[in-house]
This record gives sequence, C-alpha cells and structure tokens, in this order.
Amino acid sequence: MEKRALLSEFFGTLLLVLFAVGAAVLAGTYIGTLGIALAFGFVLLALAYAIGPISGCHVNPAVTLGFLLARRIDGRTAVGYWGAQLLGGIAGGALVLLLAKQVPGLRTSGALGTNGWGDRSAVHIGLGGAFLVEVLLTLMLVYVVLAVTHRLAVTGFDGLPIGLTLAAVHLVGIPLTGTSVNPARSLGPALFAGGPALSQLWLFLVAPMIGGALAAGAHFLTHPQRQVAVPAPQQAVEKVPSQVS
Repeated sequence: MEKRALLSEFFGTLLLVLFAVGAAVLAGTYIGTLGIALAFGFVLLALAYAIGPISGCHVNPAVTLGFLLARRIDGRTAVGYWGAQLLGGIAGGALVLLLAKQVPGLRTSGALGTNGWGDRSAVHIGLGGAFLVEVLLTLMLVYVVLAVTHRLAVTGFDGLPIGLTLAAVHLVGIPLTGTSVNPARSLGPALFAGGPALSQLWLFLVAPMIGGALAAGAHFLTHPQRQVAVPAPQQAVEKVPSQVS
C-alpha cells in the first residue's frame, strides 16, 4: 500500500475534524446548525477533489467498510485506512482543543463538538433512538458515496452530491445526536472532552459501521455489479475514485 494514500487519509480526516468540528466548537453560536452542516459538507467536498485522486478520500471508517464490502478495496487496504483515519481524528481533536483553549470562557470539558444522547442531546433523544439515527444517517451517506462513485474514474461533479449529502445529514442529525456518521470524527473530540462524551462514545463507533455495512448491501441491490477481482493495494490507490465520510 502506498504511503501517500495513508498520509492522505490521515491528513484528510485531521482536516475534516479540525475545520468542521472546529466550526461547531469555535463558531457554532454565530453560524448555527445550518452553518455547521455546511461546514461539514464544504470541507468534505474540498477534500474529495484534493485527496480523492490519491486515496479515494474516504476519511471515514464507515465509508471504508462500505468499499470493503462492495469489493472495491481489499482487507489490507481497509485496515490501513482505518488506522490512518482514527489517528487523524485524534490529531484533529487535539488541534480543536488547542484552539478552543485560546478562547476565554469557552467550555471544552465534556463538550468539544462531541456526540451524545439523553441529556447530551438537544432534544434528549434516548439511547435506542440515537443508535437508529446514526445507523440510518450513515446508511444514507455511504450509499450515496458508493452510488456516485460506481464508475472507476472521477467524472464531472462526483464530489458535489457527497458534500451535499453530508450537509443534509448534519441538518437532520445535529439536534438529535450532534451527528457522527463517522467513528473517527467522534473518537478524536471525545478523547479530549472526557466525561460523559467518552462513556457514550461506543455508540458512535458501532452504529456508523453498521450503517456502512447496510449501505453496501443496499448498493448491491440497486447497482448490480459484474464479478470482478478485488484490486491489489497499489491498484486500489491508483484507481479508487474520489469519494468521502
């Protein structure tokens, strides 16, 4: 597996957390739910074009799982991507914390753009509801990613529907759980927020992966594919099209 692909997934996930989660933490009061949702969508759209030709721009373990189950990448590539994404999420969370500490009076303990249910949800959604929300929203995101990147070449505006989908997913999910749909995005901030954010983290690691797996199954039903061999790691790096988390 080419190191450039792993570095791209690490750096891409770092930037997603830094700028999108950072927008929620540092500017959420001023830009509101719509602004936060657009921040996630725009950052992902930019990353799709910036690192898509290098790694495919998954920047999300659930997306990588979808591509693995859809037989577009092999297991070795998936494991490498997962490691790079989780480390990138942690690094991005650390930078968000560093920036937040420069703002007098800004609360970071237990918050920091983390996800949650119950008292940590704006609408006090329960555990079961939060789990269902994260599964369904991730299913939507990963399904769109798989569908618009069905061809093995980047064409036209493939990144646009992906960015718009992530923005729409956040518009729905922010009042409910804060919107994860990405275990790496949830892991980094939770590690530094601590407290309840860390105790509830498991849901935002598990539910998005289930959603990603279901999306791969739905994609097979709606986009039948010919039986093709899984590309070797080097080929996957060169041929996987621009897509995202």
